[in-house]
Amino acid sequence: MGGWQVEETLKQDQFGRVERVGDGERAALRRVACGSRVPLSRFLGRRLARREQRALRALARGGPDGDGALAGVPLPLDDAADFADAARAPSADGRAPAARDVTLRSWQAGAPLHRATALPADFFDLLDALVARVHARGVCHNDLHKEQNIVVGEDGRPALIDFQLASVHPRRGRRFASRVRDDLRHLQKHRRRYTRDGRGPTGAAEPQRGAGHGIRRSPLAAAWRRWGKPVYHFVTRRVLGTRDGEDRRPSSGPWPRWTPPVGATRGSPDRAGDAASAGSSAASSTAHRAARAGGAADGGSVESPRDR
Repeated sequence: MGGWQVEETLKQDQFGRVERVGDGERAALRRVACGSRVPLSRFLGRRLARREQRALRALARGGPDGDGALAGVPLPLDDAADFADAARAPSADGRAPAARDVTLRSWQAGAPLHRATALPADFFDLLDALVARVHARGVCHNDLHKEQNIVVGEDGRPALIDFQLASVHPRRGRRFASRVRDDLRHLQKHRRRYTRDGRGPTGAAEPQRGAGHGIRRSPLAAAWRRWGKPVYHFVTRRVLGTRDGEDRRPSSGPWPRWTPPVGATRGSPDRAGDAASAGSSAASSTAHRAARAGGAADGGSVESPRDR
C-alpha cells in the first residue's frame, strides 16, 4: 500500500477545495476549508464542512430499526486512525493543509444523476426508499434539488452526497416535517423530469408518481425561490465570480437508457427480498405524515464530477 496523495482536485471555490485522495488501494474525499480573500470565507467553509460531518455521524450511528451505518451515504472518516495520513497529505501546491481545515469522508463511486448513461427501472423507487431511511434517522439533506448530489452507483443503486446543508433533528418537530416535504418534493421533480413524455422505462407519456407527488413548495421555499435565490445568484456569480454548480441534464438529452430493475437496496441479505418495497412504503408514509404536520406548522398544503 503506497502513501496517501491527492489524486484529483475536484473543485475549488471561495470556501476552499475538494480533493480525491488515495493510497493506491483506498480512496477518500477530502474537504479543505482554506477559504480565499473573501472575508469570512474560511470560517464559513469550516462551518459547512462540520455541518456535513455532523449529519454523516448521525447517519452512521444506526437507525431506529437497529441497523448500523446507512448504505448509500458516505461515512465520516475524521476519527478513523488508518486515514490519518490522508488528512495530512500535501495538496497539489505541495503544502499540507492545516488540520483544522480538513474533513474526510468515504469516496462514493459512481456517476452523478445528470451524467448517468443508464438507470435501472426501479431507480427512483430505490431513491425514495433511501431518503426515507435518511429521514428515519432524523436527518434532512436540504440540497436534493441538485442532480449532482444524487449518485448512480456502479451497481445502479442510488447514493447521496454533499451533506453540507443537511440538518439533524433529534426532536421531530415542525421544522423537520417541513424539510422532509422539501426533500421529497425535489425527488418527485427529478422523477417527473426523467419519466415524462415517454422518457420513462415504460414509455408512458405521464410521469411516474413517487413519495413526493402532490407536495408543493412551503411558503419559506416559495419565498426563497422568488426573492432569496436571485440575491444568492447575484452574490455568487457577479460578486464572487463563482457558480454554485447546479449541473442538470439538458432538456434535449441525451436521456439515460433503462435497464432491468436491480431490486433490493444494499444491506443485509435477510432483508433483501422486500427492502425496496418496504422503503418505498416508508417514504410514502413519511411524506403523508409530514404533509399533515406541515398544514398546521407553516401553512404548507398538499396539491398537485462535482464532488462525490
